Amino acid sequence: MIDTTLPAPGALAGVTVIDLSRVLAGPYASQTLADLGATVIKVENPRDPDVSRGFPPYLTDGEEEFSAYYAQYNRGKLGVGLDLATPEGKEVLKDLVRGADVLVENFRPGTMEKLGVGYEVLREINPRLVYTAISGYGRTGSRSKRPAFDNTAQAAGGIWSMNGYAEHPPVRVGVTIGDLSATLFAVIGTLAALRHAEATGVGQVVDVAQVDSIVALTETAVVDYTVTGNVASPQGNAHAWVRPYELFDCADGQVFFGAYTDKLWNASCDLFGTPEHKDDPEIDTMRKRFETDVYERRVKPIVAGWLATRTKQELEDLAGDVVPLTAVKTIGEVVDDPGTAERDMIVEADYGDLGVLRMFGQPIKLSETPATPARTANRFAEHADEVLARFAGYDAARIAELRAAGALP
Repeated sequence: MIDTTLPAPGALAGVTVIDLSRVLAGPYASQTLADLGATVIKVENPRDPDVSRGFPPYLTDGEEEFSAYYAQYNRGKLGVGLDLATPEGKEVLKDLVRGADVLVENFRPGTMEKLGVGYEVLREINPRLVYTAISGYGRTGSRSKRPAFDNTAQAAGGIWSMNGYAEHPPVRVGVTIGDLSATLFAVIGTLAALRHAEATGVGQVVDVAQVDSIVALTETAVVDYTVTGNVASPQGNAHAWVRPYELFDCADGQVFFGAYTDKLWNASCDLFGTPEHKDDPEIDTMRKRFETDVYERRVKPIVAGWLATRTKQELEDLAGDVVPLTAVKTIGEVVDDPGTAERDMIVEADYGDLGVLRMFGQPIKLSETPATPARTANRFAEHADEVLARFAGYDAARIAELRAAGALP
């Protein structure tokens, strides 16, 4: 089993992160930093640990079980239990913050302040601290105190209204894109603030809202509305105006075909044995093919004819290296695809008697300081004594006092 108590020798080696967050957006952000070499200390409330420890699926060994969901987003972290409702717990957090570089939390704005350990308090202890706060609506504005989940962001940020099929109710994006987008922006903001802190000794708040993050993912919808007044609506598997650029049936499933530029269209005409379509005056330019009537009446039937009688593999073999033509794969097919393995996007972590967990890897590939995603996640409070000795300077007697006081489990 890989020893998670050792920092990874990555680009962020020497950076210490305190992770107070729960479930997904915060844990995934800090886990990305851990993959890249940071030492991440996962702090959980002994009375209310990270709820994702109860999320399926589970690695099991008899009566013992461990959430694979939790494991995927908390790999490579050091685990500490700490009750911030106690005076002693607050003091422990402050002692950890003194030597930390980053703190990540995803509570509703105001929660840390109510506990007496908000940014204004912690910056007095460590002026260079980067304080990354992820929330539904952000730390400012009239909506800041509202509770939020991923679906809140999808609804309030507009993306839910754009997804699905015309003439049907909108459909949420099938993954928690509100959390995941906030994760990515939080990591970017944290790294930018960390660079500034290292250069100047001055930390700052990184304030990332799920709703803001979704708004930033709506592509052309905002400018389309502000320029033309057009309100984006569900388009199904088609693009609003780029054509052909959608899902098509083939002999054994579906493929995405996106040869919309003149260069790609002409190449497709040659590949599929219909070169005459290159010079057809009704469809010989990208702008003409974008016209809805022309596309539906002429272009779409041509593409459908190219693809319908061939299998996914035949189509990828014929055209996949020349034009954007990709089989629509199940997750099982993705996991088993040799191309996925070639990019190290399925990694393994050994949990002993519980088994080996195969999970997604780290998409950030660094040539000189590669990420180390194939590591185990912490059991609850697994590394408490080591962390408090190493990062807070406590001896065994002090740790025992904290346990007696109820600050530690």
